[in-house]
Amino acid sequence: MADPVAPRAGDEGNAMSQETLSGFVAEAAAEFGIPGAAVGIWADGREVFACHGVTSVDNPLPVDPDTLCVLGSVTKTYTATALVCLVAQGRVDLDAPVRRYVPELALADEQAAAEMTVLNLLNHTAGLDWRLIVDTGEGDDALAGHVAALAGLEQIAPVGARASYSQVGYNLAGRIIEKVTGLPYEQAVASLLLEPLGLSHSVFAPADAMTRRFAVGHNLDEDSTPVTVRRWKDNRANNPGGGLASSVADQLRWARFHLGDGCAESGVRVLPAGMLHRMRQPTVALRGSALGDAIGIGWFLRDVGGVRTVGHGGSANGQFAELLLVPDRDFAVVVTSNAGPGGVAFNQAVVRWALRTCLGVADRDPEPLPHDEAWAREVAGGYENDAMTFTVGTDGAGLTVEVLIKPEIRAASGVELPADYPPFAVGLLPGDADEYIVTEGPMQGQRGFFTRDGSGAVVGVDLAGRLFGRAAAASG
Repeated sequence: MADPVAPRAGDEGNAMSQETLSGFVAEAAAEFGIPGAAVGIWADGREVFACHGVTSVDNPLPVDPDTLCVLGSVTKTYTATALVCLVAQGRVDLDAPVRRYVPELALADEQAAAEMTVLNLLNHTAGLDWRLIVDTGEGDDALAGHVAALAGLEQIAPVGARASYSQVGYNLAGRIIEKVTGLPYEQAVASLLLEPLGLSHSVFAPADAMTRRFAVGHNLDEDSTPVTVRRWKDNRANNPGGGLASSVADQLRWARFHLGDGCAESGVRVLPAGMLHRMRQPTVALRGSALGDAIGIGWFLRDVGGVRTVGHGGSANGQFAELLLVPDRDFAVVVTSNAGPGGVAFNQAVVRWALRTCLGVADRDPEPLPHDEAWAREVAGGYENDAMTFTVGTDGAGLTVEVLIKPEIRAASGVELPADYPPFAVGLLPGDADEYIVTEGPMQGQRGFFTRDGSGAVVGVDLAGRLFGRAAAASG
């Protein structure tokens, strides 16, 4: 798209105004096919909001700063912070085994179940797969049932061996919160965080959202027309990993808390400042990932243009959220949008505009190498995890990838699932690390890498922090 909107007359010394922000948001929403979006920026000690479009194409209401959007995995920052609150209270030890708090935990690998620590869950090094396709209902026992269903879950790596993004791990972390506090996860998070921080437009239950203005997700039909999706959010057991619905105004307040000294705006101390700072320190490095260079506690850490950013993104069914902080510059940007597949690209465009306009920081994708057919033939084939397939193809001129939810998962779910992305092109990045970058489409700029075994054979691929193992049919 075009270069970011230039500062206008009267904005000297303040490169970003509500007018320039609104102009860019409207332009980007039109380019990426977004019916409704909301953006909040904290810079130079003030908040600026820009809202665009409607909550739903079927029942169009204007999006405003208090409109609820399902945050998806941005919720993980709340789960991690709630656990850190319990650490500060002396009720949880990050280095303790999970079984100290959830003694009933059983996995297919007994050694892993015994060794796994709380921190392993929070920095995605537990070796757990991405997610568990099971619905344990909407009662207060949903998380307990989810944890019981982990008994047959296989490890994708030994505990602590590598980072691999896991919804399952955060749901298990939510169960720790329940066991320690004696409250349902949602009530515990409300008590520890939402209420003291004044996040009055942040809820978990659809029944609590239905009396407020909320956005619904959209996916494109065969004519590229946005169509509302009928499943608003995931089931209750997935709340710790992705179930919070919140407004941009509340998310900016959440960002300011994490940029601050651990006190709410009311002056009530929620966390010691040192604990907030600890959450932003690297605990494990990330390889070849657009998510970041490292993981802290609940945060992805990335150096951009000489500044350290701290952030997390999230997606639900046709809803997308992004939260990025630059602590050294007392800066934050929050974006929500309500349509796929363009939501991720829209959110990224807004974040990059904000970094450039407010901080003079340029976030650019690395350039891939010319097509290497020999490398392409090595990596071509099928890969999979518990829920999705990852198919790599080459036509001699380029490399394409198709990522799909498995048909049996769609058939067994009984509910509407997010739409599949169309196939996209990828290119090899310089170096000998088998790293690649997506070069077109809604996932443009996403990075990943292929993994080889001791003999040099390609045995897996990572995308967006998720591991896909090479399918048996494609390995020999």
